[in-house]
Amino acid sequence: MDNIRFGTDGWRSVIAEGFTVGNVARVSRASARWLVNQEKEREASVVIGYDTRFGGKMFAETAAKIFAHNGVKVYLADRFVTTPMVSLGVISKKASMGVVITASHNPYYYNGFKLKGPYGGPLPEADTRNIETMIPEINEIHLESLHYDEYIEKGMIIPVNLEEDYIEHVRKNFDIEEIQKSGFNFAYNAMYGAGQEVMSKLMTDVNLFNCEKDYSFGGIAPEPLARNLKDFSAYIKRKGNIDSGLAVDGDADRVAMYDRFGNYIDSHNIMLLLIHYLHKYKGYTGKVVAGFSSTSKIEKLCGHYGLEVKRVRIGFKEICGVMLKEKVLVGGEESGGIGVISHIPERDGIWMGLLIWQFMVETGRSLRELLDEIYSITGPFAFERADLTIDKKHKNAVIEKCRNGQFSHFGDREVIRIDDLDGFKFFFSGDEWLMIRISGTEPVLRTYAESSNRESALRILDDGKKSIMGITEA
Repeated sequence: MDNIRFGTDGWRSVIAEGFTVGNVARVSRASARWLVNQEKEREASVVIGYDTRFGGKMFAETAAKIFAHNGVKVYLADRFVTTPMVSLGVISKKASMGVVITASHNPYYYNGFKLKGPYGGPLPEADTRNIETMIPEINEIHLESLHYDEYIEKGMIIPVNLEEDYIEHVRKNFDIEEIQKSGFNFAYNAMYGAGQEVMSKLMTDVNLFNCEKDYSFGGIAPEPLARNLKDFSAYIKRKGNIDSGLAVDGDADRVAMYDRFGNYIDSHNIMLLLIHYLHKYKGYTGKVVAGFSSTSKIEKLCGHYGLEVKRVRIGFKEICGVMLKEKVLVGGEESGGIGVISHIPERDGIWMGLLIWQFMVETGRSLRELLDEIYSITGPFAFERADLTIDKKHKNAVIEKCRNGQFSHFGDREVIRIDDLDGFKFFFSGDEWLMIRISGTEPVLRTYAESSNRESALRILDDGKKSIMGITEA
């Protein structure tokens, strides 16, 4: 029996080891039972989709049969789709739940099982924990006795085109024709993931990169980090006429961008661009919700505009929880997951990229010019991150020292205050900080740093590493 646990964004495991048809059936059985218990006043229904990973369709059909067997009506994607397409589908179909068979940005040999609430965003942790307790020790249902075609005939499984619905929704909210005839030249990188066809259907002249099916994702994890996008940066530099590049992860809910020079634009800068655009240029207001590890420049920009900022623990479900209760202008996290007002309470990499391209088109300015406009308010900054591999004993010793306030300096920088919302953030003078956070799934400490330039941020990380390794070697 595999011990199945939901992490910050669903259950993930290695294909054919932990992620098997039998285990997908077990998780689906528990999810269906939980859902039927919740939906006592109406017919329970679920939207199920899958990405481009190996076996995605097979796993999705397994889940669909289990849900249908438990009396839940299933809207099943008729082809691979992005996570935001499923989330939008949950809302448009008025479904009770969404399931996405995806391992998002993880390497090709992983697959996963994400759960969405009836509002389209991540299911709260309390609910996923309840579902965990309902997972049977073995799969007691004989899958060969469940016939997919029979559920289709009974109307319990209904194939749907979620990509077409998503494209129609985008066209209602963006002037795609204006973007195309603007004179700006754009490039799009799907990282071989589920968003590989949607952009070519939206924009006929966009430059497509890694927009074909490859189960191995080109041998690189489909996470839109600079180190995974070197070929995309080189492509933009080589072409010489591309004004901006957009990259999304394997299920297209995370985003990164590039300027015309092939420079990486990270999630921190994208959040600032969205706040600046939606408030100053479009007139929207609302709270800004930021993950604990995101740039402190968010407070500076929002202070300039009189917008309230709320910091939350890492994980988009924390941001979604606020979006469901309050008016949120922008909600985002360091990993590249960002949601905005007037859209679903969910991360959507393609939507965020289109917003910024629209910003460029409406102002006639380059990404660099728009960022300089923001930096005139906030000042320039750089963010860096490093993971330190250490054993559990030493990892706990470092965290204990953080908890007891025993770090007063890192190198020649004096700690002036500490925030421990989710990990430990050590603030220095001059808008500089170092953050240390334990990983619950890997034998690593995650370290993050922010300063006015990259060299200083890297020095802070190095000083942090020396302090941490000094403890482990003591």
